[in-house]
Amino acid sequence: QARLVESGGGLVQPGGSLRLSCVASRTNNIPIAAMGWYRQAPGKEREYIARININRSTDYADSVKGRFTISGDRALNTVYLQMDNLTAQDTAVYYCKAGLVGGYNYWGQGTQVTVSS
Repeated sequence: QARLVESGGGLVQPGGSLRLSCVASRTNNIPIAAMGWYRQAPGKEREYIARININRSTDYADSVKGRFTISGDRALNTVYLQMDNLTAQDTAVYYCKAGLVGGYNYWGQGTQVTVSS
């Protein structure tokens, strides 16, 4: 079973930046087709943030477009989420999700991001 580990979360002031990382391993040599970032705020459902496909195309939720940037290495074994101009509404647990060829999906355990003065 694939393993995803997120890191880079923490406490940041409004207007600040953070860079999250997600490292995928144990994929049994099954290629990763896409990697995505999601977040879940207290009392809310998990929501989609961004995705990067193996062809390097990207997609963003409207709520983060222009502030967040997703990137990754060539095989998408490591992906990043650069988050700029953070607001309190960005406070959440951030999760990465790997979509492997064949339809297998795996989630990481999440990393907490808190935006507060």
